[in-house]
Amino acid sequence: MRTVALPGGEMVPALGQGTWYMGERSADAAREADAVRLGIDLGMTLIDTAEMYADGGAERIVARAVSGLRDTVFLVSKVLPGNASRQGVQSACERSLKRLKTDRIDLYLLHWRGLYPLAETVAGFEALKAAGKIRHWGVSNFDTADMLELGGADCAANQVLYHPASRGIEFDLLPWCARSGIPVMAYSPLGHHVRKTLASPALTAVAKRHGATPAQVAIAWGIRSGDVISIPKAADAAHVRENAAAAALVLAAEDLAVIDATHRPPARKTALDLL
Repeated sequence: MRTVALPGGEMVPALGQGTWYMGERSADAAREADAVRLGIDLGMTLIDTAEMYADGGAERIVARAVSGLRDTVFLVSKVLPGNASRQGVQSACERSLKRLKTDRIDLYLLHWRGLYPLAETVAGFEALKAAGKIRHWGVSNFDTADMLELGGADCAANQVLYHPASRGIEFDLLPWCARSGIPVMAYSPLGHHVRKTLASPALTAVAKRHGATPAQVAIAWGIRSGDVISIPKAADAAHVRENAAAAALVLAAEDLAVIDATHRPPARKTALDLL
């Protein structure tokens, strides 16, 4: 498994697992937990979740999946902006810890900006870190101006939308994060409309050249720089295995040129894409 360095030097898998839309139906819980556990066995030990996902249901799926394996995984969760006051962050974290059945979250993110001042949220994060409740903190859906506002704060990652058809972050955000040593975590690396993304003639052509699938090409493309962590979601074994195999796929310059011709890099600053 390829790895990406956090600002303090800790290495985490470049390919992890997302859990958005998991935990919504009790009938699916066992299958979803089994899928996440299989992903762990295949090296995708970074697992991303959030208090927002199924109102905490996804965190419960994660708890079930990592039972007995806590020390081998890197858990990421997120706090809603409405809970991001100094005290609210601490209360929300305690609730997430309870659902995750753990004593610590490895990386705790502000899901997106809200009404509370960033300094207040950061103070809450730092208090949690000092108490050993979280090991690192970061942000999500932050554009370059937001990151600049954080200033010299100890931000460990920025989770944003990034896939071949959504490349706006390449204009300034991705280079800024790379210069600052802050990894980007790409959510929805196949896009929100997955079928449309996978129908891309460029991804299909590159996949055919490598004996891979368009999904594997899209994931491999996302982590090509070494500064990006990808967190695709998979809720069944076949999909998990397909995602895991993408970690071994290395795209050549000619592959990237084919993708660039269809999914062009940004020529100017655009608003940050959000889902």
